Amino acid sequence: MSTKSINFMLNKIDMDRMPKHVAIIMDGNGRWAKKRLLPRTAGHREGVERVKEIVEEAGNLGIPYLTLFAFSTENWGRPKDEVDTLMKLLVEYLKKELNTLHENNVKINILGNLDKLPPTPRKEVYNAVEKTKYNSKMNLNIALNYGGRYEIVNGIKLLVNDVKSGNINLDDIDEDLFKNYLFTKDQPDPDLLIRPSGEKRISNFLLYQIAYTEFIFTDVYWPEFTTEEFYKSIIEFQSRKRRFGGI
Repeated sequence: MSTKSINFMLNKIDMDRMPKHVAIIMDGNGRWAKKRLLPRTAGHREGVERVKEIVEEAGNLGIPYLTLFAFSTENWGRPKDEVDTLMKLLVEYLKKELNTLHENNVKINILGNLDKLPPTPRKEVYNAVEKTKYNSKMNLNIALNYGGRYEIVNGIKLLVNDVKSGNINLDDIDEDLFKNYLFTKDQPDPDLLIRPSGEKRISNFLLYQIAYTEFIFTDVYWPEFTTEEFYKSIIEFQSRKRRFGGI
């Protein structure tokens, strides 16, 4: 798409009505590669290029929270060489992009359980979180070894421990308090969830947080989810009326 066309779409976006939190299920890498007679790993590598692009565009649009579903608790069941490639790409991305993210005041947060990650990617992730922890322009949440059901169960365990230790009273528990035990503590719920690839399901992603989230499902695969597609999703979001159960 030409720069002129991109600017035309950008002019259609109301900068005063931007979503505060956008979540994306990055789906379709393997099918994109298969369609081109390439190995699935080639799709994942191309998908990393879209990560760079969309993170940059989210920052340009002033979106303060962006959550990317990178690796689920179920993804360990994929072939070992594919899992190894995903871990390798994670390390490459952080090593190449960390300084740029830091310079652009992006804070990296991890949603998920890092204990199962191999030592090298786990080390790189902790380093990225530590280096960017005081940044404030944008929160980049990377859902890594993440599952929505796991997050809720883990939160319940933490909450029960606090009740047992007397830190909180049982009668004090409500929806707002429980949010403090989720990976997204102190963050707003997603306003918009985007899933490329043509699939129309949530896949165990942010189950507690998306009660009133707007969903956009698009047929393009993640490696094809360019700035143009991102703008289209924002424009579609802004065309909707969010009632939150009201009239």
